Amino acid sequence: MAHLHDNWILHRDLKTSNILLSHSGILKVGDFGLAREYGSPLKAYTSVVVTLWYRAPELLLGVKEYSTPIDVWSVGCIFGELLTLNAIFQGNFEADQINKIFKVQHSLKGKKKDKPN
Repeated sequence: MAHLHDNWILHRDLKTSNILLSHSGILKVGDFGLAREYGSPLKAYTSVVVTLWYRAPELLLGVKEYSTPIDVWSVGCIFGELLTLNAIFQGNFEADQINKIFKVQHSLKGKKKDKPN
């Protein structure tokens, strides 16, 4: 991702099926159909990008100006899936997806409060 972002490219559709790993351990990113160049100042883009289970909360909330954090969110979802062997947010539609994200975020907040100082 650093290479793409260093060259002002947003992938906008990172998911496990777009990550290719060779037998020799070389990782490649595929499917650049939704990729776009970005810059400063940010331009308005559609928020309906990225497969639902890997879509960042700001996209689910309809933000039109975005940059690299949407790809970073997707990478986090991919790592979560690799660790658990299941997609971590399996929403059926946008409102369901954002609810699943907020529920996990809320439960994590509660756990932090329970920790002793």
